[in-house]
Amino acid sequence: MKILGGAIGSDVHTAGLVMFLELAKKEGFKTINLGAAVPVEKMVEFIERENPDVVAIGYRLGREPLKRLLNEFFSLIDEKELGERIFIFGGTIETAEVARSFSRFHAVFDGRQETEDVIMFLRGEMRKKEKGGIPPQTLWERVEYKKPYPLFRHHIGLPTMEETVKEIKKLAESGMLDIISIAPDQNAQQYFFGPEKMDKSQDGAGGAPIRSVEDFEKLYEASRRGNYPLVRSYAGTRNLLKFSKLLKETINNAWAAIPVFWYSELDKRSERPLEEAIKENLEAIKWNAENGIPVEINDAHQWGLRFAHDALVVADTYLITYIAKKLGVKHYVQQYMLMTPHFLSPKYDIAKNIAMKEIVKSFEDSTFETYTMIRAGLLSFPADSHMAMGQLVSEMFYGAYLEPDIVHVVAYCEAIERAKAKEIIESVKMTKRALAIARMGLPDFKEDPDIKRRVEHLKEEAMVIIQAIKNLGEAMGVNDDPLLNPKVLAKAVREGILDAHGLIGSNVAPGRVKIDFSTGGVDCVDDNGNILPERKRLEKYL
Repeated sequence: MKILGGAIGSDVHTAGLVMFLELAKKEGFKTINLGAAVPVEKMVEFIERENPDVVAIGYRLGREPLKRLLNEFFSLIDEKELGERIFIFGGTIETAEVARSFSRFHAVFDGRQETEDVIMFLRGEMRKKEKGGIPPQTLWERVEYKKPYPLFRHHIGLPTMEETVKEIKKLAESGMLDIISIAPDQNAQQYFFGPEKMDKSQDGAGGAPIRSVEDFEKLYEASRRGNYPLVRSYAGTRNLLKFSKLLKETINNAWAAIPVFWYSELDKRSERPLEEAIKENLEAIKWNAENGIPVEINDAHQWGLRFAHDALVVADTYLITYIAKKLGVKHYVQQYMLMTPHFLSPKYDIAKNIAMKEIVKSFEDSTFETYTMIRAGLLSFPADSHMAMGQLVSEMFYGAYLEPDIVHVVAYCEAIERAKAKEIIESVKMTKRALAIARMGLPDFKEDPDIKRRVEHLKEEAMVIIQAIKNLGEAMGVNDDPLLNPKVLAKAVREGILDAHGLIGSNVAPGRVKIDFSTGGVDCVDDNGNILPERKRLEKYL
């Protein structure tokens, strides 16, 4: 495809035009730069001679002169029947407003867009010309399509179906999200397949009141516009296998997010006994794997949200990645929820997440591909919108070091109220800017001696926990793989091999782990407040 560009009239500003054409060249376009102050007649002559697919017009000097120039330009274009091509405009916010009043422009850039937005426009136009216009509709293809930029994801689930459909349409049309996560309310997550058990007074609590297959189809249809984002949904907290089949058939589920231990009596999001829940969850993971659906096992941050010590979170990361690979998952999503718990220092937060990522990546081979998804911590957002904006941007800035394939944006208002399209789009813009600055060059955190020591320490401690689970299985006389055995895994929780400070009072886990966070990390300590190594904590299993 060929792009011809120039600054029209008496405008001599060409920096934006040059940058645009250089980006286009890197994306495989042939480019022709006519430079500054190109008379309208000359611009049209070159269009007639070169027959470009795309015409890029720049102008920054004022509203009224631009109106006259564009009226003259498009009159000549129509007179010479040269209108069957893509016209784009670049200028200031003031002149861009004028350009938008001309329906002939396919895109208008006013300086508020990131480089990523320009490149995605170019790739989209290339795809329209050559491949039918719709961006890829599988996770792995979409990630590849958007490299080196990550996919952006946000959840949406408002108190009524009507509101949720309306806001999904806005999000798709904005082109700001690559993935829309549908959030059903708790009634739907727990009792979609048994609606007679729903508490009607709780309709819309925590998400959208989805009550039928047709509701899922309506939500998916609302997304079929704009940049055609991928769609996924929170899994149910029971009947996970049925939910997996339903989501595949209705919304082409981008990936399934399924825990190993949770949505059970452990977190009380369903009443399923722990061992039964683990068994059902593993079956759902395996079914998604067999049906070519990517899988996220969303366990590690669940432990973190309950104030588990860092070594246990890293151990759980090993365990769930091992389970995913053994159950046949080909495309595996690992979520790294930053500042979880919220009193982590950025230094030790990044150390914990580096340890987690190194473990995940160690499982990769030709049959198992992993994707890094970063997310701002749920517990870290203040109930003040401006403070929360700062929190979001700071976490995403240092989280960029993890080189995410997916960024799960959490809107700045989430600690106050549910996000609608407006707040989501604003939050994505903030995040994009943070990542764009980080992309200019971050220090290599792994070269920091404290971080390096912490990473190695956490990985070593994690493997002690994994060995304790294996030894537990052997002591139970289990012949199959203990890391895949629901009985062993449930007992590992009940006996406290896998435990968290925030589970005090649980009737499933002991909740006896004591923690200290005075150094910026979360460490397990003894009754006197001294660091308690895993070999000491778990000596009866080693």
